[in-house]
Amino acid sequence: MKRVVIFVMMLAAFSASAQQRNNVAPSFAGAVEDFQPNVTNQRGHQYPMVNSQGAVRAQLRAPQASSVQLDIGGVRYEMVKDENGVWTGTSAPQDVGFHYYQLNVDGASVPDPGTIYFFGAGRWGSGIEIPSADMDIWQVKNVPQGALEEKYYWSKATESMRHCFVYLPAEYQKNPNKKYPVLYLQHGNAEDENGWGSQGHTAQILDNLIAAGKAVPFIVVIDYGQSQNIHLVGQYAPAPQPQQQPAQPGQRAAGPDAFQTVLITDIIPMVEKEYRVIADAQHRAMAGLSMGGGQTRRITLANPTMFAYVGMFSGGVMSVEDINGAAGFKQTNKVVFMSSGSKENPRVMEAAESLRGIGINAVGYISEGTAHEWHTWRRSLYEFAQLLFK
Repeated sequence: MKRVVIFVMMLAAFSASAQQRNNVAPSFAGAVEDFQPNVTNQRGHQYPMVNSQGAVRAQLRAPQASSVQLDIGGVRYEMVKDENGVWTGTSAPQDVGFHYYQLNVDGASVPDPGTIYFFGAGRWGSGIEIPSADMDIWQVKNVPQGALEEKYYWSKATESMRHCFVYLPAEYQKNPNKKYPVLYLQHGNAEDENGWGSQGHTAQILDNLIAAGKAVPFIVVIDYGQSQNIHLVGQYAPAPQPQQQPAQPGQRAAGPDAFQTVLITDIIPMVEKEYRVIADAQHRAMAGLSMGGGQTRRITLANPTMFAYVGMFSGGVMSVEDINGAAGFKQTNKVVFMSSGSKENPRVMEAAESLRGIGINAVGYISEGTAHEWHTWRRSLYEFAQLLFK
């Protein structure tokens, strides 16, 4: 009998260990029962819910399924089926802010039918908002409302129609003779031009800042920047590259940034023709999150007299060597802003201090309690916008 008990205990321990190795966990048992429907829910849907700890509870009716899991934050939480075929599961507490998630039904990953959908992680899927103390920065308020309009335009560099979003401040239509500064704002890897308007709440952040007198009115252009999916043609197609050594494990292969070509050739000329913008470097900014921050760094250093304001949100840093090697950058630049979540092992404060040592107006910002996620980038936009065009 003792051998049987020992074997069962060993089997249970092995099973628990296997679950941990595969990032599978039981439904969180320590949840405070004060769950509320989430702001990302479709109208009339009670689930998913979030509690005061930041735990997420999902529910799905799937009577024929044999296994359903809640997949969020890199962990799959086992859900439990009741007598009516309804599966319920709860995650451990999550960081504040916006998170992508999905449900796994018998091995198939699917969106939660209870939420509206967002594009991220290379797909349209579910997202959930963990409340934070500073959610007020992106709430819709009774202030003058700007417009986030869709814009289709012809790209010479790709010989195709392209699509972007353009934020126009509330006063844009009321002051037909006034021209405005412009910020070119880029998304991250496996995301697209929908992100900054939807997950990022760009229009709401700027409406509130402008109404409070904390930011000057300016235009924002949000375009698609995933270079591997941008196919340049004709005179803009990249020349064949000489034979290169294959990239080492963990190293990204080098290559031309197709988005830079589209930005310089198509997007900026289109904006300066179709919208009332002040077409000079002192009224032009570029910023981006993650991959978009890296693009911002490369593009502004490669075009050092084109953008006076530079923002990198979780997108690396600029060094003294970078700026010293970009003739005209120092004379043109008004602000270099570098930010990171506190859980991202940030180096932005040290980098900003180094740049200030050579006379650059460099600002470092750390979003406390967040990692590589949308609330870090909303906070970054909120801070960066207050530095622009003043």
